[in-house]
Amino acid sequence: MNANAFEDPRITAVGLLFEVHAGLAARFAAQLEEHGLSPVEFEVLTRLTRSPANQLRMTDLAAQTSLSTSGVTRVVDRMERDGLITRRACPSDRRSSYAVVTPAGLRRLDESLPGHLQLIEDWFTGQLDPAALDALLSGLRRVRDAVHPCATAGSGNDEPSTECDEGR
Repeated sequence: MNANAFEDPRITAVGLLFEVHAGLAARFAAQLEEHGLSPVEFEVLTRLTRSPANQLRMTDLAAQTSLSTSGVTRVVDRMERDGLITRRACPSDRRSSYAVVTPAGLRRLDESLPGHLQLIEDWFTGQLDPAALDALLSGLRRVRDAVHPCATAGSGNDEPSTECDEGR
């Protein structure tokens, strides 16, 4: 293999993305642990809180996270035991259920959010000028939609496609 292939800017771009993700994830995990949340629990609470009526179908929650449907079930079981979320039956489809944030879940999110936002500002968004941040967000959305087209399923932006339901 040509040694110059390893100097390809595509390798550099993905490598930098992984390095940034790992660094931010480590900082976020330590901060969230102070509030009794794992990163995935924080993500679930955030996704639910940002959704209409603070709820998502379990399949849509799986599509929006890095979890499988069985992984979401395990996380929701744990969070339900901790009183952070509850399940609600879907009135139109008895096979589906919703994960819904409880008042205790909203309080836990409110407690952890100021520190989390400060870390985001200090170590991510604050490192970029507004134009660079806008360009980055636009680019990340394009890439996200290409590699994970179901990531916004159930968000209220549009109806989830059957492709999103069938893939889970």
